[in-house]
Amino acid sequence: MEHLGDITQIDGGEIEPVDVITFGSPCQDLSIAGQRAGLAGERSGLFLEAVRVIREMRCKTHGKHPAFAVWENVPGAFSSNKGEDFRRVLQELAALCDDTVSIPRPAGRWLTAGEIMGDDYSIAWRVMDAQYWGVPQRRRRIALVVDFGGQRAGQILFKPAGMSRDTYPSGAETQGAAGGIAGGVDLAEGSLRGTCAVYDCRGNGSGGSPR
Repeated sequence: MEHLGDITQIDGGEIEPVDVITFGSPCQDLSIAGQRAGLAGERSGLFLEAVRVIREMRCKTHGKHPAFAVWENVPGAFSSNKGEDFRRVLQELAALCDDTVSIPRPAGRWLTAGEIMGDDYSIAWRVMDAQYWGVPQRRRRIALVVDFGGQRAGQILFKPAGMSRDTYPSGAETQGAAGGIAGGVDLAEGSLRGTCAVYDCRGNGSGGSPR
């Protein structure tokens, strides 16, 4: 293992390219038990440093590396700053692939599972509980996967055969899609069954039809 030191001093274009970048970003500012400073906080704000490193690496490798990114954090991220912080997480990650896309905040709460489908990228998230994965304690965490080169993020986190998905129009209907994410059915944590709303933002806002 190579320790690179302070993330604020790392240049993603100068370090060795990798296939996967995984990061947690400190959770204190997002946790319900914390001061709730959100992404503006000194600790949780390091999320943006990780995004910068990814952007620099993708720029240097012409989009080849990393192929995936994995982010983990507390479920408090859904409600931090009235949901705006999680919207910004999705916005910043989507912008690594398409800086024209705009991710709106849902009318209600964020679902504990969802997926964003872009033209050539995808983002999926779900809440996972350690008690279902061999750990003798309840510890709920958001797991989020970004596939920078395809539609595989949902395949990594979800079991397609055991799910029913709601899909939405792309383009001008993306605001409605976000509302659908907020109003759907949560994905069951103990199994991989449930409804996962899909936010389809393919077409770069130029309109489209349901898939």
